Amino acid sequence: MSIELTDFARVRLFPADRRRTAIQDVSAEDFVAHINRETPVAIRAGYASFCALHVHRNWTSTRCSVIAIDEANRSRLTSAYEARTREELPVLVRWFEGIEPPVAEYLIPILYDRGQLAKEGTRIEADWGVVGCLYTMTPEEIPMAPITMMRNALGLEEGGSGVALDRDAYRRSVAFWEGHANWR
Repeated sequence: MSIELTDFARVRLFPADRRRTAIQDVSAEDFVAHINRETPVAIRAGYASFCALHVHRNWTSTRCSVIAIDEANRSRLTSAYEARTREELPVLVRWFEGIEPPVAEYLIPILYDRGQLAKEGTRIEADWGVVGCLYTMTPEEIPMAPITMMRNALGLEEGGSGVALDRDAYRRSVAFWEGHANWR
């Protein structure tokens, strides 16, 4: 099985400004070489048949992407309307500022198969393409954000995957994200 990094993920995981929320200490090329070379700790099914999650122990200084909200840090939450690309419509997002999360124990690349990526207008040579990565303390998946589930249900033309909304998964996602936020 071969894996490559999609342009969508390259911009988000390895931005030119090398922000602290990006993958640290490794180039995009070295990241892909590592996940192609090293056997994952686990391979988990994703939210659809074309999606897989490869769980790797973190070999970088990349920090956890999600922090639990509590009374001590709630005042550091901020929000804005943002789009991931110029083509997508902005959606409301929130994040912490001024908080230093721990170094993640696991990096979990999110992979889409070549067929799904072709449907979304992304051509790859490999069998799988990285579309994102979770940075976690445990080898389990962080629930997809509710807005990502909604965007997926809206279809390819709105930047989603075309997978219908699973109401139970959506409710589990809301329960998680009510008590957690990303950081910047």
